[in-house]
Amino acid sequence: MILGEHGVREHLHLLAPAFALVTAVWLLRLIVAAADSPAWLIRLVSVTVATTVAVLLSVILIHARAYGGYLSVVVASLLINVWAQFLIILSILFSILTGTNNIYTAPEFSFGANQWRHIHGHLTLSIGVGTLVAAAEGCLLLWLLRMLVPMGRDHGQNTVQGIRP
Repeated sequence: MILGEHGVREHLHLLAPAFALVTAVWLLRLIVAAADSPAWLIRLVSVTVATTVAVLLSVILIHARAYGGYLSVVVASLLINVWAQFLIILSILFSILTGTNNIYTAPEFSFGANQWRHIHGHLTLSIGVGTLVAAAEGCLLLWLLRMLVPMGRDHGQNTVQGIRP
């Protein structure tokens, strides 16, 4: 399946570091919460923040590698957000199936919702709004990068005042 100029596999390959970052923060949050850390520390280790950072770092990669345009940013935002929500939903499902609690099912972090409703919220609202917000931020960053650091025609090499290196 081609999305813009590249296939899904190419997008996944480009975004591998972003997926790793989100996964590491998700795992760290589970560990920090299981260690009975203070609530402020648990809130500091945020998958939502990691997802935003991952999207912005991906935009920098897209620009630096002359990988694509705004469509690539939107695809990256969608894929990274779906991955983050998948990890969170996996934690909630594990909690439901084992009858145990974890950070993602604790009332203070899940807003006290029924766990199936909580999963539904992640599948709908979190993926939808998260992707839209991340895509908007990413497209703004790509626009700024293109204005401040224009890419040359010769596969991503910068040109200085029209003189090619």
